[in-house]
Amino acid sequence: MVLTVGKLKEKYLKQAIDEYVKRLSTYAKIEIMEVADEKAPDHLSRQEMEQIKAKEGERLLARIPHDAYVIALAIEGTMKSSEQFAESLDKLATYGKSKVVFIIGGSLGLHRQVIQRADELLSFSKMTFPHQLMRLILLEQIYRAFRINRGEPYHR
Repeated sequence: MVLTVGKLKEKYLKQAIDEYVKRLSTYAKIEIMEVADEKAPDHLSRQEMEQIKAKEGERLLARIPHDAYVIALAIEGTMKSSEQFAESLDKLATYGKSKVVFIIGGSLGLHRQVIQRADELLSFSKMTFPHQLMRLILLEQIYRAFRINRGEPYHR
């Protein structure tokens, strides 16, 4: 499951995400679940930012199955190569962690309670990406991981 804050509005991203969900259906059941984001003005105090992240965090935490292995996407997480990521997913499946939930926070990031619930923090870069685009990048990497683990060709 990919659990994410906010609705995807951009048609081109929806089309690309739909394509990867279709490709992944050969390997696994992928569900994308969205929780509502909080509307936020451009200028927020630190306290207001925390309140918004807390509200979004509550929504995320309410959707995580109790027996799920949670991987939160966070800039402070561990960076992995595609091969290392594939190996991690393979190990999870081998050791009976078939319910994996990837969490993508909103534009302000994830609340500390979500970070604490995570079994693992994963970073794709030290750069900041729009959370909508991260959905696509994550799905592509999950697809690539399945191809790697099955020894199937995929461009490098």
